[in-house]
Amino acid sequence: MHTALYPFLFEPILKEKIWGGRRLNTILNKNIGDMEHCGESWEVSGLIGDESVIANGFLAENNLNELLEIYLTDLVGEKNYEKYGLGFPLLIKFIDAQDNLSVQVHPDDELAQQVYGQNGKTEMWYVIDAEEGCGLYIGFKEKITSQQYLQALADGTLADKMQFYPAKPGDTFMIPAGTIHAIGKGVLLAEIQQPSDITFRIYDWDRTDENGIPRELHTNEALQAIHFEENVGDFQVHYTPKLNMTVPLVNSAFFHTNLLVCDTVIEKRFAEIDSFIIYICLDGDLEMKYRDQAVMLATGDVVLIPAAIDSVELVAKRPSSLLETYC
Repeated sequence: MHTALYPFLFEPILKEKIWGGRRLNTILNKNIGDMEHCGESWEVSGLIGDESVIANGFLAENNLNELLEIYLTDLVGEKNYEKYGLGFPLLIKFIDAQDNLSVQVHPDDELAQQVYGQNGKTEMWYVIDAEEGCGLYIGFKEKITSQQYLQALADGTLADKMQFYPAKPGDTFMIPAGTIHAIGKGVLLAEIQQPSDITFRIYDWDRTDENGIPRELHTNEALQAIHFEENVGDFQVHYTPKLNMTVPLVNSAFFHTNLLVCDTVIEKRFAEIDSFIIYICLDGDLEMKYRDQAVMLATGDVVLIPAAIDSVELVAKRPSSLLETYC
């Protein structure tokens, strides 16, 4: 066991998007500089070309994939290493929608492997901030066939057929691969997902770029990817936060996510989990203690605890909210 491992902070990977804004800076303290439309901050990523770089400690400036190649099971745990090998199994993002994101769908593992040789994309959202009346589009209001779907797409009524969830901070949603969805304007959220960047754009609200050209749509690919039978139902996760208690939000084949709201000292033990743990600080000011080391966590910070670490102590300086996620 590598006793040298410690909780890792990473440099955010910032992405300019046509629909982005500035709340990644104003609410989550990301240094977006003069980016007017910063739509995403990738916090923990092993995707090739977008590897997260360590920001703290003696391993600073190494990236997540280099870390995984050296530390293997000590970083991700034995079962994750057996299942995912040298691929880091999660992608963690913050998303700021200043305008509607496109209506889209992600393929499941079977289709993504078959066509692209990579993962599908099941994801979850946790709403951090939302303007009055804003929300999320997930699934259809009622079952529709592929023919009815194509007709709605052709006559511009697809959004009317989708289920709209007004959003407020704390609202949580699970979006399995194959589910049609869109983040509505005015919503800032944390996204936990399988490590994939395959997105099939279905409808882009008739947007065009500065040259009057619409973005590419992927109508045929999306038709293949949508699970029509499973696009109805309630995609919202219903839970009650409990102070200083770990409250389960999502347990899936791809990740487990809990909410922790705390205002005191809490010891977290991980020996049974056999996985890395990621904490996403949604709002707060905490000290994370491990042996004789400490990592400070403020709103917008994300920390990865290697599987070789079996416990940490969280010391909240003020009431703080964290997402805890692992595989």
